[in-house]
Formats: sequence, C-alpha cells, structure tokens
Amino acid sequence: MSAAAARRVAELRGLIRHHDRRYHVEAAPEISDLEYDRLLEELRALEERHPELASPDSPTQRVGGAPVDGLRPVRHAIPMLSMDNTYSADDLAAWAKRVQKLLADGGDARPPQWVLELKIDGVAVSLTYERGGLALAATRGNGTVGDDITHNARTIRDLPLRLDLPEPPSRVEIRGEVYMANSDLVRLNERQVRDGLPPYANTRNVTAGSVRLLDPRQCAARPLRFFCHGIADPAALGIGSQTALFEWARAAGLPVAPGGGRFDSIEALIERGQELIEELHGLDFEVDGFVVKVDDFAQQAEAGATSKSPRWAIAWKFEKFEATTTLAGIRVQVGRGGTVTPVADLEPVELAGTIVRRASLHNADEVARKDIRVGDVVVVEKAGKVIPHVVRVERHRREGELAEWRPPAECPECGAGIVRDPEGVFLRCPNVDCPARVRERLRFFASRGAMDIEGLGDKLVEQLVATGLVRDYADLYRLEAGQLVPLERMGEKSAENLVAGIAASRTRGLARLLNGLGIRHVGPRVAGILAARFGTVDRLAAAGVEELSAVDEIGPVIAESVHAWLHDEQGRRVIEGLRAAGVSLEVPAGSAPAAEGPLVGRTLVVTGTLERRSREEAEEAIRAAGGRAASSVSKKTDWLVAGRDAGSKLAKAEKLGVAVIDEAGFERLLAGDTPDGAAG
Repeated sequence: MSAAAARRVAELRGLIRHHDRRYHVEAAPEISDLEYDRLLEELRALEERHPELASPDSPTQRVGGAPVDGLRPVRHAIPMLSMDNTYSADDLAAWAKRVQKLLADGGDARPPQWVLELKIDGVAVSLTYERGGLALAATRGNGTVGDDITHNARTIRDLPLRLDLPEPPSRVEIRGEVYMANSDLVRLNERQVRDGLPPYANTRNVTAGSVRLLDPRQCAARPLRFFCHGIADPAALGIGSQTALFEWARAAGLPVAPGGGRFDSIEALIERGQELIEELHGLDFEVDGFVVKVDDFAQQAEAGATSKSPRWAIAWKFEKFEATTTLAGIRVQVGRGGTVTPVADLEPVELAGTIVRRASLHNADEVARKDIRVGDVVVVEKAGKVIPHVVRVERHRREGELAEWRPPAECPECGAGIVRDPEGVFLRCPNVDCPARVRERLRFFASRGAMDIEGLGDKLVEQLVATGLVRDYADLYRLEAGQLVPLERMGEKSAENLVAGIAASRTRGLARLLNGLGIRHVGPRVAGILAARFGTVDRLAAAGVEELSAVDEIGPVIAESVHAWLHDEQGRRVIEGLRAAGVSLEVPAGSAPAAEGPLVGRTLVVTGTLERRSREEAEEAIRAAGGRAASSVSKKTDWLVAGRDAGSKLAKAEKLGVAVIDEAGFERLLAGDTPDGAAG
C-alpha cells in the first residue's frame, strides 16, 4: 500500500465531509458541484486501485451497495417511547404544572426550563455511532424493536457517516427524524411521472417507504434528510441538558431543526410557539406541531416515564388541513404601510370545513422559491388559526409552458415605482398618498381597537376615497351628512349616524389614537404605555430617542420608529390636521386613577385574554376604581390579573410572590371584595 495514497485518501475524505457539512447542514457551500464531483471521483478511483483502503464510512459508500435480503429486527437498548399530545395551550400549561409538582415531590424544587422544538413530520430513527463512525441505524418500530436500515441511512447526504469531532465518544445513540423537503418531493414527482410511475402523495409517505427499501441504490435516488432531536443515554456524552445536546450535535456535524429555543416559563414558550405558527410558511419541510421538553437531563430522569410515554415531554399539535386546487391568478395587495403582498386566487376548494378562494403567498421571494405559476395545481394548507398558504406546486401536473410570475414594477393603485425594503424581503409602494394605502389606513383607524368609528365599514371607506371626499384622517371629521347621502347604501339616517359616530371618536384619547395611526411597531399595548407615560402627543413628540427607549417595554427599535414618525413631515401633517379637526391628543381625564374606589393606592397588571373585557377595558376599569394599571410586574404590583394564555408576566409574578387572580377574582375586586387567596 502506498503511503502517499493513504494520505491522499484521508485528505479527500476529510475535504468531502467538510463540504458535505457546508452544503447539506449549514447551507453555505464553498465549492461548485463540479469541483465536489471531481473530489469524489478522485477518491473513488483511489479506493478502487487500493481496496485495502476501503472504509464503510467513506463518502463513496453513500450511493449504497448491494440490496439486503430483508430488514433485520433491532432491539432498542433504551426504548423509543411515543409522546402524549395536546392541541390546547391551556392543557400544555396544566401539563407543565404537573411536571413541576412531580419534580418538587421528588425533591427537586428548581423551576424547570423548557425547550420548544419543531415536530418534524417524518420517520423517527435511532443512529448508533461507534468510535465516531455510523455503525447502526434503526426505525422506532413498536418502540422496543425496530428495523435495521443502516444500508439506507448511509445514503442520506446530511447525515454524517463519521462524526466531525477530534475525540468522538466510544459509543453514542442519537435519536432523530428522517424527512423529505417539499422542494425535493416536487422534483422527485416530476421524475416519477417522466418515468411513467405514479407520483407520491406527500413527504411523509415517501420517507416512510424509502427508509425500508431493501435496495439502498433506490433509497439514494430519493433525497432524504435528517434532523437530530435527542439522545438515548445522556451519560454517554457527559452533558446536562437538551440545549447542550443541540450544541454538541451541531459541532459533530449533525443537523438540528431550526426555531424554538429555551424558556424560563411555559407561558413564554407558548407565546413563542404561537408566533412560530405564523412563520411556518417559510419552511421547506412539513411540521405538524411542536415538542415541548424539560431541558435539564437530571430533571428528565426524575420525572421518568410511563410504559408508553416520557412524563418530561409532550407533543403540542395544531390542526392542519391540506387540499389541492388550481391557481387561477396572482394579484397584489397594498397595505397601509405600503407593503406589496402577492395573493393567490384559487379555484374554490373545501378546507377545514370552509370554502377557500384565496391564500397568502407572503412575498415575491417565496413565490420564486416555490416556483408558483398561474395555472399550476397547488397544495394549500391551513395550520391552526393561520390563514391558508400555498405549501408547494404539484409541478408534475403542470401542463405546457407556464409563465413565471414577476412582481409589478409599479404600484397597481397609484403607479409609483415599487421599491424593496432595507431588509430585502418585502416590496413597498413608497407613495404615502396611494389610494390603497389611504384605504387601509382609514380602515385600521376606524377599527374597534383604534378609534372605534361605528358604521365606517370597508365598502364605505372605498367610496369615500374613490370620490375624493376623504384623503387623510382629518378629512373624516369634516364630513357632513349631505355629502354622504348620495353614496351607495347611504340614506339620511345612516349618514347622520355616521357623522355622529365620527364626532364621538374625537374623545377616544391618546392611546387609541396612537394605535390607530399605524406607527410601525406600535400596537395597543405600546400605545397605552406611551400614552400613560407622556400624557399628550406634544410631550411624546418632545421626547428624544433616549428618553423613549428608557420607558419600560419600549426599547430602541420602537423608540426610533415613534420618534421618526412624529418628526417626519407626513407625521407632523397628520397630527396638525387632527388637532385642527378637534381630535383629542391627550389622555382623557377619566383615564387617570379615580380619587375614590376599592382600588385606590393599588397597582394591578393585566395579562392574557379575558372573557368579559378587552385588556384596554380592564385597565380603564382599574383606573375607574381608583387603581393604577401598570404595564409590567414588579415588587410594587399588588395583583396580577391572569387571563387565558397568560404570558411571561405570570411567571415573573409567581417568582416575586405577587398575588395572582383570575377574571372572577378581578370582578370581585372591582366590586369591593377581596378574592380568596389575594392580598388584603
């Protein structure tokens, strides 16, 4: 054996593993496909000339060897348990409390930290590495006995055949999920149809069938992928937590699913999970929920397991529905901030019990990434309460040449040149007087959470803008009944009622006004905080960015946005127009705490969703009862009013020993009674 050949083989294997990791795991390739293929071909040629250098963990073995006679059963040394599941955030919070009590009863009083993971819709597998090399891969099976799929696992390109560690453990068993990306399924189905074979229905079905193939060459032709999510025996690595496992896995070259994170409270985790549902459209793989785990391995061991499921982990699922239909067209909508959003017009299809005619396409980059074209057959999905979105194109069903969709260069409403925002994702119409932007601003301004103008609906807003009667907020307050009567579906009585409703909105107060103005990053909560802190729009405008940033819950991003809006020419024009129209630009007198009442001298914080009142209404009730409605929990807080899906404030209140009351207790407080268990 040539020493030079052995050195070159080792060098090539190291290079190829490095580039496999950069391409498949880190999505940051350093060389072209041609350069990669040349390295692989050189290695293959050397191994053929020097068979004594062959190794099962060589990158040349990924294409698979001879078919196996059958799948050998494998008994898991540590069972691969299934998880209990829930579809409710309330049930998830109740589960977390049970786990915490279980730990406390076992002598561990530490509040657990929680890990949120995406629940990949694939096939669960176990991977055993011995001295760094992949020795065995097995399916979960019944949890006790699975099938040996090592021959197929070796073909998965982002699964390392050798751990990228200078000193790998002698033996470690990794748990994870094999899956297929939606974009890979699109290409695979095109090939299936081209070869006269039936297409696959979804990514999970093709993955489940592929890993159990007897011929690894067939599996290699199907682009499977892998995510690590666990370990059979944490002692094998000497690490203490799920978070540490993910850090180790990344260092070893094992891919870990994106998203999630670690949280000090289950409420904060729930908030993040609800945000993540809104972001699922950007993923190229299927997710059917989340997995929530206790982070600390010692606490996992203390919590233990039933015969079927671990007590320290649970699947938090959301309802997900899919349907297939034809994309009839793509149009764009212009929002109040100028964002130009593509929307799919669909042939009507039933989804989750309702007829769906439209779906979100989110942004132009996503349309290009998914190669969505008018006339395509598309898969539409609805997850949880999120509006439907297009998952993928059934490109194998594409008939003829369909034109690529290009975003318009000009705003379809006003003709202004469309620009790309600084973040590089969204397209915007820069014309603040664009009719579409004016319509959307007026709709939001009149909405219940803002100025609450009864009778000013979408159709009427369209007419007011189209006729030129209203061009900005101040124009609303100049309307007269006689101007409204000629409009469609408007009689004298309706016109008079609308004018009266507009007039009544003049005294809604600073908080509602700030929310209604649509300043970026300013919603009802931030608007209320700013109104309470500064009292008038003039004092708010006089504050610098540093002073704004110092306000609790504001920070530099919101501060910059508020300051820029109030000092922009357009912002100043809006404020002066409203001032001239007689709109109140300060906190109403009644918003200050009353001089008398059952809550005089007491501070309350409201969090979560109440059944009987909005948060704004609850805070108004606190002030009417003489109390102070604060925005954050501190040692000076007397009570936290916790509604449904209460967030991180609940955990902070419990940590500080602040009394927590539910909505019924809150109502008793307002009536002058002290609720059971509350501070007197």
